[in-house]
Amino acid sequence: MTADPLAPLMELPGVAAASDRARDALGRAHRHRANLRGWPLTAAEAALRAARASSVLDGGPLQLDDSATSNPVFAGALRVAQALEGGETSLVRVWQRAPLQALARLHTLAAAGQVDDDRLGRPRPGAEVGPRLEVLADLVTGGSRAPPPVLAAVAHGELLTLSPFGTADGVVARAVSRLVTIASGLDPHGLGVPEVSWMRRAADYRNAARGFAAGTPDGVTAWLVLCCRAMQAGAQEALQIAESLPSR
Repeated sequence: MTADPLAPLMELPGVAAASDRARDALGRAHRHRANLRGWPLTAAEAALRAARASSVLDGGPLQLDDSATSNPVFAGALRVAQALEGGETSLVRVWQRAPLQALARLHTLAAAGQVDDDRLGRPRPGAEVGPRLEVLADLVTGGSRAPPPVLAAVAHGELLTLSPFGTADGVVARAVSRLVTIASGLDPHGLGVPEVSWMRRAADYRNAARGFAAGTPDGVTAWLVLCCRAMQAGAQEALQIAESLPSR
C-alpha cells in the first residue's frame, strides 16, 4: 500500500486539534435552524462575503458600492463565488472527477478581463507547474486520507506557492479551498466564510503562506493551523449570517 503523503502533517503540533475544531464549528453552522431549510439564502450571503474578502486580498475594493462590480478583481472573485454557491453545483462535480478541468474553469472565471482570452484557464509555462498540478489533482481525488480542513489548506497553500496561472492565483487558490470543503462534505452548502478571517489578518496570512512555501516544519504547521482557525472563524461568520435572517 502506498503511504499517504500527507499523513505526517497530522503529527505536527496543533494541526489535528485545529482540524477537529474547524470540522465541529462547521457542523454547528449547518445545524442552525436557519440553515436546515433556508441555507440557499445564507449560502448566497456567504458567497458575497467570500468574494469581497478574497478580492480585497488581491487588491480589490474595500467597499461594495456601485463601482465595485466594474473592478476586474472583484468581478472575477464574484463570478467564482457564484459558481460555487450552494454547494452541490456542476463545478463541484467536475472537481471531484477532473480537478484540473475545474481549476481551468476557476481561472477563466477569476481572470476574465485581466488577461487575453487565450490565456484564460491555461497554466503558465514552467517545468514544475504541470507535474505539481498533477500531484495536487491526485491528492484531492483520493490520494490522501487527510481530514478535509488539512487537505483544503494544503491545496490552498500549494496553489499560492506555485502561482500556476500568473494572474488571479490568489482568488483561485481560495476558491479551491472552498471547493475541497464543499466536495468533501465538510461544508456541503458552502456556508463558511474563512476568507473574512484571512482578509482581516492579511499580514499573518501572507507570512504563513510564505512559511508554507518554504516547506519547513514550523512554516507548514503555522499555515495549516492558520487555515483551520480561519475555517472555524468562517463557521462563526456563517452563524452570524443565519442569526441575521428574519425568524420563520
